Amino acid sequence: MTDKSEMTQEERKAQRHKERQQRVKETVDAKIAAAQEEKGILLVLTGNGKGKSTSGFGTIARSVGHGKKAVVVQFIKGNWDCGERTLLEGAGVDFHVMGTGFTWETQDREKDTQAAESAWAAAEKLLKDETIDCLMLDELTYMISYHYLDVERVVEALKNRPKMQHVIVTGRACHRAIVELADTVSEVQPIKHAFEAGIKAQPGFDY
Repeated sequence: MTDKSEMTQEERKAQRHKERQQRVKETVDAKIAAAQEEKGILLVLTGNGKGKSTSGFGTIARSVGHGKKAVVVQFIKGNWDCGERTLLEGAGVDFHVMGTGFTWETQDREKDTQAAESAWAAAEKLLKDETIDCLMLDELTYMISYHYLDVERVVEALKNRPKMQHVIVTGRACHRAIVELADTVSEVQPIKHAFEAGIKAQPGFDY
């Protein structure tokens, strides 16, 4: 081993970097070795920032890319054009869409509740289907926040799904019962948003 006293400053920096990276590798390798369980993951993407559904659709695309069967149930956004839906349906992903649009547009609680029940009925069937590898419940959190769906009913279905089925739940203010049940939770926080500065939502970027 080279005596550090004989090294140049750049060589010492390179050596320190190599030693740090080796320690990182050892830590990562240990975690990989310890992670031996295989099971379906419940992923929650929540928070007030932009990009939760987009992230979920990325995971659906990844699943399809590995030859897996993926399905999406969309709550709330049914009346908007959806670029991800157009793309993923072409790749064989089935979509079940609530179809009533945003609740502030319908302003009809009874209609929204019925639509939520219909969409959730489809979701419950999918949560029992062992042929579904990855299921995305897009904007599900709002259905619970608005009391269109009972949280205990949702949690029960998530708990009893097939062992290897992955589920993605998106939306703001995810109920703590689902957060506690989840295997992975990511919170997207807003720093800036173009819409708040008066810039309209644009196809191909925002939806």
